[in-house]
Amino acid sequence: MVPAAQLGFNLQPLLEQLSQDELNEFKSLLRPLSLQDELQHIPPTEVEEADGKQLAEILTNRCPSHWVEMVTIQVFDKMNRTDLSEKAKDELRGITRTPEPKCANLEETQQCSGEEEPALAQVQGKDVTDPEEAKEDSKGEEPGLYPVFLDEPGAIRKQDEYRSILEEEVWQSRKKNFWPEASENIHMVTQRYETLVPSCNAKMLAGPFAQTVVLHGAAGVGKTTLAKKCMLDWTQAGQARARPAALYLSCKALSRRGPCTLAELLADSAPGLRGALPRLLARARTLLLVIDAFEELHVPAAALARDLGGDWGARRPAPVLLGGLLKRKLLPAATLLVTTRPEALGELRLVVEQPLLVEVEGLSEPERRAYLRRQLGGEAQARRAWQLMRSNAALLRLGSAPAVCWMLGACLRLPADEGDDPGRTCRTATSLLLRFLCSRFAHVPGSCPRPRPRAPLRALCLLAAEGVWAQTSLFEPRDLRRLGVREADLRPFVDRSLLQESGECAGCYRFLHLSLQHLLAAALYVLGGGEGGPGWSARGVRRLLCKEEGRRNPHLAHVGRFLFGLANEDRVRELGAAFGCPVSTELKRELLACTVRSPENGPFSSVTDTRETLCRLYESQDEPLVKEAVAQVTEVSLHLKDPTDLAHASFCLKHCERLQKLCLRVEKGVFLDDDTASGSEARAAGSQNDEYVLPFWMDLCSVFDSNKDLVFLDISQTFLSTSSVKILCEKLSSVTHNLQKVALKNVSPADAYRDFCVVFGGHETLTHLTLQGNDQDDMLPILCNILRHPKCNLQCLRLVSCSASAQQWAHLSSSLEINQSLTCLNLTANELTDESARLLCKTLRHPRCFLQRLSLENCHLTEACCKELSSALIVNQSLTHLCLAKNALGNGGVKLLCEGLSYPDCQLQTLVLWYCSISSNGCHHLSTLLQQNSSLTHLDLGLNHIGITGLKFLCEALKKPMCNLKCLWLWGCAITPFSCEILASALGNNRSLISLDLGQNSLGYSGVKMLCNTLKLQNSSLRTLRLRIDESDPRIQKLLKEVQESDPQLTIESDKQDPNNNRPSSHDFIF
Repeated sequence: MVPAAQLGFNLQPLLEQLSQDELNEFKSLLRPLSLQDELQHIPPTEVEEADGKQLAEILTNRCPSHWVEMVTIQVFDKMNRTDLSEKAKDELRGITRTPEPKCANLEETQQCSGEEEPALAQVQGKDVTDPEEAKEDSKGEEPGLYPVFLDEPGAIRKQDEYRSILEEEVWQSRKKNFWPEASENIHMVTQRYETLVPSCNAKMLAGPFAQTVVLHGAAGVGKTTLAKKCMLDWTQAGQARARPAALYLSCKALSRRGPCTLAELLADSAPGLRGALPRLLARARTLLLVIDAFEELHVPAAALARDLGGDWGARRPAPVLLGGLLKRKLLPAATLLVTTRPEALGELRLVVEQPLLVEVEGLSEPERRAYLRRQLGGEAQARRAWQLMRSNAALLRLGSAPAVCWMLGACLRLPADEGDDPGRTCRTATSLLLRFLCSRFAHVPGSCPRPRPRAPLRALCLLAAEGVWAQTSLFEPRDLRRLGVREADLRPFVDRSLLQESGECAGCYRFLHLSLQHLLAAALYVLGGGEGGPGWSARGVRRLLCKEEGRRNPHLAHVGRFLFGLANEDRVRELGAAFGCPVSTELKRELLACTVRSPENGPFSSVTDTRETLCRLYESQDEPLVKEAVAQVTEVSLHLKDPTDLAHASFCLKHCERLQKLCLRVEKGVFLDDDTASGSEARAAGSQNDEYVLPFWMDLCSVFDSNKDLVFLDISQTFLSTSSVKILCEKLSSVTHNLQKVALKNVSPADAYRDFCVVFGGHETLTHLTLQGNDQDDMLPILCNILRHPKCNLQCLRLVSCSASAQQWAHLSSSLEINQSLTCLNLTANELTDESARLLCKTLRHPRCFLQRLSLENCHLTEACCKELSSALIVNQSLTHLCLAKNALGNGGVKLLCEGLSYPDCQLQTLVLWYCSISSNGCHHLSTLLQQNSSLTHLDLGLNHIGITGLKFLCEALKKPMCNLKCLWLWGCAITPFSCEILASALGNNRSLISLDLGQNSLGYSGVKMLCNTLKLQNSSLRTLRLRIDESDPRIQKLLKEVQESDPQLTIESDKQDPNNNRPSSHDFIF
């Protein structure tokens, strides 16, 4: 570990103000904040025994200064010693800081600044030959208040020029991307985000130490503009920081740059400040580095994380140097501002540590309305445009980009002359962008006809497609040369604002918006572009839609959606007519073959695949295509995250006619809860939301009309509104459906359970009903009415985690005595009082009770309840499965149960006593029962500490011929290697046991060996053995292989499942 340079504040007096207890707390909070190796090299005892002065010396001399500064302030805040953290912050900001010593040379300057980097002269690859000259440069400078480099002749002028360039870049960036002009200044939209970015808002600083801020958002929403605006704000004088500086790095340029030093890399971004860089970097705390467009880097995170070694002056690949900056190995005290699109955010987070994430959303809804009002010139036109965008899922998502708003406005001005319906022409992203593209080349009445740019269109599409595969949106001159594209080919599109000349480099181009590039890339397929571009023939539709390719290249998903949009023959013909080029209409067949009819793609095999498939089909707006695509679909799982998903699902699934199973999950926010809305604005928002989403919801609910074979409906983790529940219930009650299995799990609002119970009352087809997570007490009476209904054919009822009074449980018990169909009842996680349990047991004793499977898991049953259960087991001849897991029954409860189970009329086969506080005494009672020709064949004793003695009792029973046990679960029962000899002996004599679960028991090599020796030599009936297997021990692996070779019918499973989510015996206790 490189020793730290001097801290930015005096740590010793701060620590000496802590009491001994506070100092101990400081130490305990310090080590968890060591994310890498800041403290690992220091013996824990040395830290624990240190007093305040000694601890300050350890941290100051042996740990990185930037880390010490950061965690000291964090720990003080956690200890509620804000007085100390504020003192540290003040010193760091230079408010009450003691003067720093003057430095004789540049290396000392760096050490005085608190950096942990090597001498900056070494970083720059050159020496400071005249220490006195460096000393002279710093004369008259008040440390911490003015930038080091401003004493260089002409430096102030250069900095002002640099700021002027920045201001012009910000303005031009906003203008090119069609941001709304603001008369007062250029801060109109970006000011909303400046409150979130620490470099713009001092109140956001948890401490004045360096931070990494990540601006993430879709293309065209203003990330780069905001980043450059932050650079301007950062470099403004009069702030608390010390006259700072900001540098800009483009990841696109870095990806093409050859090996260089760190100094050369930074100097590229500000050539005018090249001479001032050494002294600027010596005060890295005042430096803001903007790393723009991380998604353009195209370097795996592993490559960015390569170790730089100690020689920073050596030439390295530019991405490696960038990785050093992101991982805080280089210039750790500088503040980083990184911009990226969502598709690269995951990769970026693998590199940066503890970033502050700020999502840039672009234009807000009020700003979009204002933009359209300004562009269209009137409130009525703007309202019409906004309603169109609001009702259009794809446009609403894309409309946060000003360029898309501009394209929408441009398209809406066209119908006034041509009489077209804007709702039809701009219904999807494909239709909007295609109409905009074609309109830019439309013939103007009264003007001379111009030749249509057929060849240039093909060149533009080829450029777009190659950019998609290369995952880039910026095209340099060498890209054009490689593809054989001339600048003259691009000029018609530049003149019409479809393509823009980029300010990043001479002769560089980018599309008006990324979505336009994606559309043109898709258009290459219908233009027959496979004959043109180099290597393009290998990039057919099948490869573009391949899941594996999509995981590597997120752009392909967007192009795939536009491909479906261009499967609409009307749109393809519009494109061909506008540019005078032949187009193919055979795309639809190929798309169906590559997706819906492709078994490897499985378009509806998962929730994610279903979501993407529905999005693609919606983009086509081709109902015959959708009908053919969903014709054979029988199962669908929908996860509706936003109104866009709802629009897609409603458009497609209303054409399903063979659906048998529907699983639905609706995230919070798709519907606004109109019951909880308070205030006129909230009610108005709810009304507008209903106007938008409820028509889609009604279309989705029409699946109950068109699918008479729908038998399974699962609505889980779902947030509905009163209005949406009403529509669904009305649809279910008005049509003749054949639903057999219905599950409602954690559905909001709570009264939805009651409404659904009313709907399903008297439905003869319903056989399985699950109601889970209801906290209302008005549902159980309606459920009891269902059970009492003469047409009720309910066979399985799962009533989990529901709220009910003792009287309502009594009502349920009496309803079970009347009902003739129910055979399975699951009351898991319901708090039953002793009286409620007594009434339920009374029902079990009733001669007309036909329950076969009963689960009372986690129902707060006690030993006292076991007496009632025991008496019920004596007389009940139908109950075969009983689950009492997670109830503190104890050994006394087991003894009472065994008394009832020992009666010959008892037919119980499966008994689950998972985590029931049972020890060896309880095993003794069970052992006695099993030796008496009991009907019990399945026994789960998992998570009970039975130990060696308890296992010995069970093994005695297994040796007896009267024992009928087939499955025994002993998961996590504290079985040790010493117990295995007893167990091996029992297995050698038993002829009934076919499944044994010993998971989460540390048997070791010796224990496994004893079991395996028995299984190899004896003719065992065992067919499934589950063990906790140490896969790193080759001896155990060899033993298991030998056993399975000697008995191929035996399956040995490794215990890897989580019993908290899925108890091992749950598969044998089916509802």
